[in-house]
Amino acid sequence: MPGKILYIIIDQLRADCLNGAMAASLDMPNLRNLMEESVTFNRHYSVTTPCGPSRASLFTGLYAMNHRSVQNGNPLSSGHPTIATQMRHAGYDPLLFGYTDTSIDPQGLHPNDPALRSYEGLAQGFSEIIRMRFDDSSSWLGDLKAKGYQLPKSYWETYKPVASKGNGIPSPSDPALYSSEDSDTAFLTNQTLRELSVRTHLDWFSTLTYIRPHPPLVAPAPYNKMYQGQRAIMPVRPKSIAGMKAIHPFYEAFFNTPSQHGLFWGFDGQLDQMSDETIAELRAVYYGLITELDLHIGRLLQFLHDSDQYEDTLIIFTADHGETLGDHHMWGKNNPHNTSFHVPLIIRDPRNQQTAGTQIDAFTESIDVAPTLLDWVGVEQPLGFNGHSLMPFIEGKHPDNWRDHMFAEMDMSGEFYDLRYQQQFGTTPRQTGFAILQDNQFKLVHFNGGVKPLLYKIGEDPDEANNIADDPGFAAQLLTMTQKMLDHRMTHAHHALSRMSLTADGLVSR
Repeated sequence: MPGKILYIIIDQLRADCLNGAMAASLDMPNLRNLMEESVTFNRHYSVTTPCGPSRASLFTGLYAMNHRSVQNGNPLSSGHPTIATQMRHAGYDPLLFGYTDTSIDPQGLHPNDPALRSYEGLAQGFSEIIRMRFDDSSSWLGDLKAKGYQLPKSYWETYKPVASKGNGIPSPSDPALYSSEDSDTAFLTNQTLRELSVRTHLDWFSTLTYIRPHPPLVAPAPYNKMYQGQRAIMPVRPKSIAGMKAIHPFYEAFFNTPSQHGLFWGFDGQLDQMSDETIAELRAVYYGLITELDLHIGRLLQFLHDSDQYEDTLIIFTADHGETLGDHHMWGKNNPHNTSFHVPLIIRDPRNQQTAGTQIDAFTESIDVAPTLLDWVGVEQPLGFNGHSLMPFIEGKHPDNWRDHMFAEMDMSGEFYDLRYQQQFGTTPRQTGFAILQDNQFKLVHFNGGVKPLLYKIGEDPDEANNIADDPGFAAQLLTMTQKMLDHRMTHAHHALSRMSLTADGLVSR
C-alpha cells in the first residue's frame, strides 16, 4: 500500500524536552499538537552514540556490535542493507534533505578519492537532494552570501555569536551573525518545502535531518534570549565533580581531560570551571534552538495540510541521541547516562488514527524505526535486522514476547577520545568501551577489559545518582543483569547469513 513518508531526525535532542522533566519549560506547540495525533514512545532509546554510529543503527536496523561503524569515521560496510536501499524495493526514491553522517565503505575506492577525506558520507540508497552536512554546508553559506552577509574565513566562525558588549568578547547567548529567517534550520526547511512542493502528486519518502540543537550552541535572535533567566532549567547534579571522580574510573578520565571543546565558541573544555551562570545561559540557548525547530516543523506540517497530503503521510519524529546538558556536570552524549541515550519517538500514522494520543511505555530502540518503515510500505525486512516493527503498537496491539529491557553500547577507544579512557583503564583499543542493559528495576553499565561496572536501581533512582555495583547487598542483581546482557548479545549476534543454509534444494532461509 503506497503512501508518503516524512522521516525527521533531530541531532542531539533528549527525550525529556518533549515528555519529561524539562517539557513544562519549553514552548513547542507544533510538536505537542503532533503528539496528540500520534503514538508517542516514552521509553525509546538510541542503541549507540555518537552521531555516525547512532545513524548507522537508525538506517541499518543493527546494533553497533553488528554494523561496527562504532565511531565517527568508521566505515559502514556496503554489505549492510539500509532503509534507503530497501525502500527502493517498494518503488521509492529515498530523498535526503540534510546528512546521514555515514562513513562510506572504502573498498573499491582509490586512496585519493575525496569521499575518503570526511566521515560525513552518504548512506547507500539515498538521493542527496539538499547537502547540509555539519562540516560542509556550502549551499547554506552560498545562500547567506547571496543575501549580503559578510562571511568569516572559517566555516566554524559562522557559529560565533556577535558580541553585544563593548569588549568584543561574545557571550553564548549573544545572537548568531545570521537572522532567524536565514538560519541553517530555516534554510533546510525552505529548501525541503521547495523540493516537495513539486512532488505532491507522487508517493515520496523524505528523510529530513536537522543539525540543531547540536553544538556549537548559538542561536539567532530572538531564540538566543527567549529562555534566559529561568532558574528551573538548571541541571541535575547529585554529586560534585570530585564526588563523580570517586565513583568510577570513567569519570576520572572524563573530568581530568578538557572535554566538549566545541560546546560553544571559544570554550576551552574545562567543565570544572564553568559557572552556574554560564550553564544556565547555555541551557537556555539549547531551549531556544528547540523552539526554533518547532516553528519550522510546524511549517512542514502546515505544508502537508495545505497540499492535501497530511492524511496520506506517515510522520516519524526522533533524534539520533540525547544531550547531557550539564547533568552530572557533563555535556554532550559520550557517557553512559540516560540523558545521552533516551530520545523522543513520535509516529503519526494516518491509517491508524484510532490510536492517536496514545503513549507507549514499552522499551523501544532506535533499531526499531527501519523495520517499522518497511512494515508500513509492505516490504519484508532483511534477515539481519536486529530491530522489530512498531506497527502493532501503532495499531493498538501489544506484541507477544516484546523486549523487557533496552540495550546500548559505546566505543571509547582511539584518538577520537584522546586515549584518555585507554590510559585510565589500562585497556587495549578493542577493550575500551561499555555496554548498557536497563530493565524496569536496574541499569547495568558493563565496561570491557576488567574495568568495574556501574549499577543503578533505576526504578527508584531515575537520575542515576547512586552506584550500587560495589554494594554486597546487590551482588545477586549485578550477576543477574550481567547474565542478561550476555544472553542479549549472544541472541542478537549478526545473523544475516547464519539464518541461511545451502542445501541440495538450493538456498533456504530460516
